[in-house]
Amino acid sequence: MWERWQKGDNLHQIAQLFDQGHSSIQRILAESGGIRPLQRTRSVFALTLAEREEISRGLATGQSLRSIAQLLGRPPSTVSREVKRNGGIKDYRSAGADGAAWDRALHPKACKLVLNKPMATIVTDKLQLLQWSPQQIAGWLKQTYPDDESYQMSHETICRSLFIQARGALKKELVAHLRRTRIMRRSRHHMLKDVGLGKIANAVSIRERPAEAENRAVPGHWEGDLLYGDVNSQIATLVERQTRYVMLGKFPVP
Repeated sequence: MWERWQKGDNLHQIAQLFDQGHSSIQRILAESGGIRPLQRTRSVFALTLAEREEISRGLATGQSLRSIAQLLGRPPSTVSREVKRNGGIKDYRSAGADGAAWDRALHPKACKLVLNKPMATIVTDKLQLLQWSPQQIAGWLKQTYPDDESYQMSHETICRSLFIQARGALKKELVAHLRRTRIMRRSRHHMLKDVGLGKIANAVSIRERPAEAENRAVPGHWEGDLLYGDVNSQIATLVERQTRYVMLGKFPVP
């Protein structure tokens, strides 16, 4: 799913691969703001599932914790703590102990904007009041606080704090102040035109209009355009090229 998303496929294309609705795919992607989560890895010092299976087998055959530790090449205290925190000698099970250890290791690092509330206020004001981009804010912080790294951050950190609401750093409403007000990160390879969107069917290029329309010598040639306003309002314009007579038509708000 993430590979197809990074390649630029839309929600409907990805959903077809899994025979699911596109809303199901969107819910998964939205949890991380369209940004692929980093793959979790275990510490090289942590006990592996194979080692926990050896501990379980050793306990079942009546071996002592010290002899099991010697077999694994681990300190006896490591094996002792492992058994004690996972049910004791009688109830220790390798699969359950491994799953519990994986859950305990999930300690997400706090976002920089969560740890530094004054800087979060600065970023919010720059986005909301001044309409600055994350790149502008990151550059301003670096110039304003050149000797204080706690007040410096990359524009990527600001974007992640906006897209990933679980971080709890910036409000979701601030996304509306970005130059691109999408709620999820999209791949640079994604283009609406690739899937036929954003195209006018049977469009005729303006270069193909006749010469009399260009020099405005003959009346009857009209030029159309579309004006976008706020709150989802659009107005169509028609201008007669010789007389400059203008007709306006307002589109109904859906």
